[in-house]
Amino acid sequence: MTAKIERALISVTDKAGVVELAAELSRLGVELISTGGTAKTIREAGVSVKDVSDLTGFPEMMDGRVKTLHPKVHGGILAIRENPQHLEAMNANGIVPIDLVVVNLYAFEKTVARPGVRLEEAIENIDIGGPTLLRASAKNYKYVTVVVDPADYGLVLKEIKENAGGTTLSTRFYLAKKIFALTSAYDKAITEYLKGCDL
Repeated sequence: MTAKIERALISVTDKAGVVELAAELSRLGVELISTGGTAKTIREAGVSVKDVSDLTGFPEMMDGRVKTLHPKVHGGILAIRENPQHLEAMNANGIVPIDLVVVNLYAFEKTVARPGVRLEEAIENIDIGGPTLLRASAKNYKYVTVVVDPADYGLVLKEIKENAGGTTLSTRFYLAKKIFALTSAYDKAITEYLKGCDL
């Protein structure tokens, strides 16, 4: 089953390749939504992008801790597209589908590997919204394409071009499995770090 990509949410810590990805998606007619620094990077490259706050109606707040944790984001990702009740809920609440999610996480492991890093700094580098977006997208791989690794940008663009604007189910499942492996490792790294901490 091919899932057409009409709208993408991009929010990355690692900006490698993101401008090229965004530009190509835009050329392919995909609407782009982004957050903070990622939106700034894309916009400065001359690519049209919508702020996530325009989608949700809420500003990014609390020093960036709250950006994407909103029903208009997660409803757009998690909706089962042929479920009439889900579609009714989307229509009633002004929720639009999000077909592609491109996210990578705060560099927790790099942060805690630095000599003398304080617990408070480590805590601030525990990503909340990123893993939530990734897991929601991977759970709904039947409809949503999710990318965490810049090395997969080319694969996704190739599929979109070869499959009438969409990706194949087998590719979406492959990408979803990468997500759960990564979020599991991410949580393990946090757990291992905190084991060695005292207040």
